[in-house]
Amino acid sequence: MRLSSLALATFGITAMTVAAFAASHANPALEGPVKARNAQMGMISYHTGLLGSMAKGETPYDTATATAAAENLAAAAEMNRAVLWVEGTEQGAVAGSRAKAEIWSDAAGFEEKAVGLETAAAAMVTAAGTDLEALRGAMKGVGDACGACHKPYRGPKN
Repeated sequence: MRLSSLALATFGITAMTVAAFAASHANPALEGPVKARNAQMGMISYHTGLLGSMAKGETPYDTATATAAAENLAAAAEMNRAVLWVEGTEQGAVAGSRAKAEIWSDAAGFEEKAVGLETAAAAMVTAAGTDLEALRGAMKGVGDACGACHKPYRGPKN
C-alpha cells in the first residue's frame, strides 16, 4: 500500500505533535525545580544589574539601594541547591532548562563554582555599603563568579 503525500505529511505532523506534547509533559515534578532556579537566576541577574548600573555610572550610587541589592544577591546565591538542581532536569529533558549534564557528572566542580558566587556576593554586601569605588571593585568578583559557572555548566539558549 502506498501512502499519498498528504497522508505522509499528516502522519509527520501528528508524530511531531505527539513528541512535543510528550516532551513537555514528560515529568511535571521536574518542571518545578527548573522554574524555581530560573527565578533564582532572574533575581541574581536583576540585583547584579542594579549594582552594575551604579558601578558604570548609569544610575547614581546610593548606599541604601546598593546594600539592599547586594543583600538580595547574596540571599539568592545562598539558596539551597539540593532542591533547585535536581538530577534529570538538564537541558533537553525539561522545558526551560539550560543546565548541562556536567552539573551532576562534575558535582564537586559545580559546587565549587556555586560557593564562589556565594563568596563574591558576600564581599559585595560589604563593598556596596562602603562607597562607589568599593562597589566597582567587588563587581569583578561577582562577574567572574557568574562566568566561571555559566561557561562549563550552562547550555545555549534554545
